[in-house]
Amino acid sequence: MKEWETLDAVERSPARVSGVWVFQNTRVPVAALFENLRDGATVEEFLEWFPGVERSQVEAVLNYELKMLAVTV
Repeated sequence: MKEWETLDAVERSPARVSGVWVFQNTRVPVAALFENLRDGATVEEFLEWFPGVERSQVEAVLNYELKMLAVTV
């Protein structure tokens, strides 16, 4: 089970963006990162398109997902 609460890079609140996980201090859903990467965007393009998101936040999310994949193998 994922425990996004352990990541400082993300947050969620029922009052913001319908309660979905967003990059901290933004309204950018974490899902937007994965959708853009799936559709062929680079991290650099994502950061350009969503200027409130910091590279360290993206790296934290991606590293967390890699760690979770290793745990489930």
